[in-house]
Amino acid sequence: MKITVKTKMIVLISSIILLQSCTKAAESTNAAPPAPQLPVFTVTSAPATIYQEFPTALEGKNNVEIRSQVDGYLDRIYVEEGAYVRAGQALFKIDSRAYGEQMNMANANLQVANANIQKAKVEVDRLQPLVAAKVVSDVQLRTAKANYAAAVAAGSQAKASVGGARINVGFTTITAPVSGYIGRIPYKKGSLISRTDANPLTMLSDISEIYAYFSLSELDFIGFQKKYPGATLNEKLKNMPMVELVIADNSTYPEKGKMSIVDGQFDKTTGAISVRAVFPNANGALRTGNTGRVRMPQLFANTLVIPQESTFEIQDKVYVYVVGKDKKVTSKPVTISGKTDSYYFISEGLATGDKIVYTGIGALKDGVTIQPKAISSDSLLRARPL
Repeated sequence: MKITVKTKMIVLISSIILLQSCTKAAESTNAAPPAPQLPVFTVTSAPATIYQEFPTALEGKNNVEIRSQVDGYLDRIYVEEGAYVRAGQALFKIDSRAYGEQMNMANANLQVANANIQKAKVEVDRLQPLVAAKVVSDVQLRTAKANYAAAVAAGSQAKASVGGARINVGFTTITAPVSGYIGRIPYKKGSLISRTDANPLTMLSDISEIYAYFSLSELDFIGFQKKYPGATLNEKLKNMPMVELVIADNSTYPEKGKMSIVDGQFDKTTGAISVRAVFPNANGALRTGNTGRVRMPQLFANTLVIPQESTFEIQDKVYVYVVGKDKKVTSKPVTISGKTDSYYFISEGLATGDKIVYTGIGALKDGVTIQPKAISSDSLLRARPL
């Protein structure tokens, strides 16, 4: 079959069209994927408060061991365990009969001593005119005066014995030195009580105020000194905000406390210093021996806030991806001044108005172009408040 010129032209044109189609298909196959669409928000500042928590052991304002100052049998117990008592209220009674007899004997000895004083004085008065008339020697008068002085001294001694016996009788009634709650009473009526007993009769706890003791590390202590104004430590304590107490059931105690004292030195073993916060406890809800956590607030008047999921870490440094005007992302280190469960507070590395990638940063690299999908910072804070 003879191929005409016209047929050759048709074949050539078809080949060219087919080649162009293949080239376009190859170009389409090798084209870059579209830029990823990622949520982006604008960095804003907001007031915020964060808390440092420290485990604490609670103690009452006064915890007094009640002990007997005399030996004897426990005659009466006037209070029940756990009862509230006021200062001066009778708690226990020691059998006082033996001490009463000692007081009677001391009174009798005092009467004898007073009689001897009178007798010695009569002798001095008798001899004075005789010595003046030179009827008797002045040696007898000096002896009489010495006997009188000895009688007066013996009278003072007898009077002191009466006072001591009266004190011992008073000690047989044991009263509350402060107002507070009675602890466990290990002794029963009829028990023999001694001043040298290892166990006290009971513990009396004044819990009108509760002291929460906890420890600060050296770094925490240095940070505390830098945070609050004041030339001295006491001035810094006064300028501290009130602290909170989280009790064992994870609820917050309704009354707030005030930092009051700091220990004089660091513990060489633990490298920590002991401090305390004082909480009012008028209703007696807290008791000595309770445990909890002291929450120390740190106030930020105006700080940059970003979600924690917008960050990533490289070699202990925290980074974010900042979106430029050309929609390209650049990693940038930031300095964290505080945090909550969901947010970081930024002190360096960002400024108000910067745009950063919210989520989906795992596959990003510097210079990658994205399609920003703007989200509101306010909506983030409403969904998860600070």
